[in-house]
Amino acid sequence: METITEQAANLRKAWETDQRWAGIRRDYTAEDVIRLRGFLAEEHTLARRGAQRLWELLQSEDAVRAFGAITGNQAVQQVKAGLQAVYLPGGEAAADANLVRQINNAMLRADQQAAPVVTDAETGSGGLPDAFELMTSMIEAGAAGVLFEDLLSPGKKCGHPGGQVLIPTGQHIKTLNAARLAADVLDVPALVIARTHAHTASLLTSDVDEQDHEFLTGGRTAEGFHRVQPGRYARVTRGLAFAPYADLLWLETSTPSLAEARAFATIIYSQYPDQLLAYSCSPSISWRAHLDDASTAKFQRELAAMGYRFQFITSSGSEAPQPGAEQAALTGSAETVQFALT
Repeated sequence: METITEQAANLRKAWETDQRWAGIRRDYTAEDVIRLRGFLAEEHTLARRGAQRLWELLQSEDAVRAFGAITGNQAVQQVKAGLQAVYLPGGEAAADANLVRQINNAMLRADQQAAPVVTDAETGSGGLPDAFELMTSMIEAGAAGVLFEDLLSPGKKCGHPGGQVLIPTGQHIKTLNAARLAADVLDVPALVIARTHAHTASLLTSDVDEQDHEFLTGGRTAEGFHRVQPGRYARVTRGLAFAPYADLLWLETSTPSLAEARAFATIIYSQYPDQLLAYSCSPSISWRAHLDDASTAKFQRELAAMGYRFQFITSSGSEAPQPGAEQAALTGSAETVQFALT
C-alpha cells in the first residue's frame, strides 16, 4: 500500500502533467488532499463522468449551451432536444442538493446519457468550511460543475441580487480554493466556476483586502458596509484575480453587447490566454431593445468565437419552458431564452 508521501507524489505529478490542470492554482498541497481523503474512498461516478464529459465538450465544441431546469422532466426534455448540459438556477440548487440527484436519476430512468449538470451554489458568506461542504454535497449528488458568486448571500432575493454586497476579493478566492480542495479530496475533476457582480454592486463587507482598496469611495452605510465604485473595470479586475482558481469565468452583464464581451475577454486573455469563459443569455434581458433579429440570431455564435464556451440560458425557475425553447437554444436564439485552507 502506498504511503501518504507516495500518493501525494503521484497526485502532484498529475497536477503538473495533465492538461486538465494547466493554469489552475491551488493554495494547498497534494499532501493536504491525501490526508483528507481517508482510508476508504467512495466513487462518485455521475459527477466524475459528467465533469469529464463537460470538459471534453468545452475543449472540442464551439460552445456548450445549457438551459435552466428545476425538474427531472424538464432536464429529460432538454437532453432529448439535443442540449449538451443542464443548468440548475441558484435558489433551487443551493437549497437542496437532492435536486441535482433527482435530475440525474430522471435522465437515467429515461435511458438518456446523463448530461453534465451544472449548479449555482449561491454562496459567499458561509465561510470556507461551508464552501467545502457545499461543493462536497453537490459532487456527491452528481454535479459536474458548481458556480460560486462573490456576493454576501443574505443580500439576495429569489436567486437575484437585491441590495448587492460584495465579499472581499481574497475571501472569494479562498471560497474557490475551498471548492477545488473538496473536488480534489473526492477525486472528481468537477469544474469550479467564478462569477462576480462587481459591475453593479456598490457595497463591500470589509476593507481588509488591499485588492479592493482602489474601488473604495470612503463612504460607509449604517450597517457598516463600505461603499465601492462599481463598473466594468471593477468587474474585470476581480475576473483577473479569480481566473487562476476557476475553470470558467462567468461574465455577468445586464445588456447583450458583443463589444462589452469582447473587451472583457481581451483583458482576461492578456494575462490568461487559455481561460474559458461563460455567458448568461438570460431571458430577463431585453434583447429586442438592444439587438435586431439578425443580430440576436448570431449572438451566441459570435460569443463562442470570442471564447465564451459555456452559455447559460437561465430561464425556468418555477416556470415551465415555453414550447420550442430548447430547440431555440440550440439554434442560437438567446431571447428564448479548515484544514489546508487556513
